Formats: sequence, C-alpha cells, structure tokens
Amino acid sequence: MDHPSADKIIDLYQRNSAHWDDIRSDRLIESPWLESFLNLQPAVADILDIGCGSGKPIAQFFVEQGHRVTGVDSSEAMIALCRQRFPAHQWHVADMRQLALGQKFDGILAWDSFFHLKRDDQRAMFALFAQHAKPNAALMFTSGPADGEAIGELNGETLYHASLAPEEYRQLLADHGFRVVKTIAEDPECGGHTIWLAQTFQP
Repeated sequence: MDHPSADKIIDLYQRNSAHWDDIRSDRLIESPWLESFLNLQPAVADILDIGCGSGKPIAQFFVEQGHRVTGVDSSEAMIALCRQRFPAHQWHVADMRQLALGQKFDGILAWDSFFHLKRDDQRAMFALFAQHAKPNAALMFTSGPADGEAIGELNGETLYHASLAPEEYRQLLADHGFRVVKTIAEDPECGGHTIWLAQTFQP
C-alpha cells in the first residue's frame, strides 16, 4: 500500500509555493545534464517541462538559450510565477497524470517531479511521454535508485517520493519507443540525483 502522503503532493506544493521558490537555489548543478538533454534536440527546440515549479532555474535556463518552453504544474501559484516571469512562453495548470496537450515536443523533462507519483502512476506516464514526443525527441527524468518509497519533508510537512526498479524503467522506456542514452544512479556531481536521459527511436 502506498504511503498516505502520496495523495497530498498537489496541495502541499500549492500551500508552499512561495517557500519552495525562496529555497530553490538558482545555482544549476543540473547544467551538465541539461546540456546533454539539449544536445539531442534542434538548435531551437520546443521543450515540455513537466512539473516546472516556478520556472527558476531550469525553465529559465532553456528560455535564456532561445528555446520555446511549455511548462505544466499542478500548482496554480507556481504557474502564476512562471507567467509573470516568462510571459512569452506557455504555462498550464494541470495534473501530469492527465496530460493531454495535443502537441508534440523535441524535448520532455520531468526533473524532480515525476518521482512524486505513486509507482502505478509512474508506469502510466510513459504512454503520455510517448504521446507528446516528436521523432528523435529527448526525454529526461529523475527517479530513485531502486524500487520503493522515500519520505522527505518540505517546510515541515511530509513529502512523498517513489521509484521503480531500474530494470523496470528500462523496460517501460523500450516498450514506449525510447532508448536509454545515459543513466546514473545517485550522481555525485548532481546532488545525488538518479537521472535518466532517453531518446525516441524508430523500430
């Protein structure tokens, strides 16, 4: 059975959007991975940022390099910050589990967002990734290093995380038309993140 906090993520981030925005560092320890992600895309790419938060610093990084960003987050407060900061780009209040934008993208990112879903919801996301991916699209997401749940905290409240086993992520990617380009578990150069970079392929 999933931990009870699994159903409280959306409300948690809505209540704590200002706090999260304040504590989220502008230092991009993720930049080497973001560069690898961009290297798989056109010079001017359409990027879907799933769980974009307040838009800083990751969406901002893409915007400043001239890419077109579409951001999705379940928190209205987070999306309001994005619209204020980057009005020329597209921002949607939506639950990623019901993602249906009717558009395909050169790159799809779910950084520190997808891993807040229950494991069954994570499994279902791969079909949604594929539905929104152009041919040769890049997909990058963070997970845990092994199957299980992990409970953290945000502003003193319980914060849910979950992960599938690496072998299952590999199978789900392959089943939905993605090949793994690079993956590292608990990358010491990126704050201990476990990262998956994949790309669509033609069978």
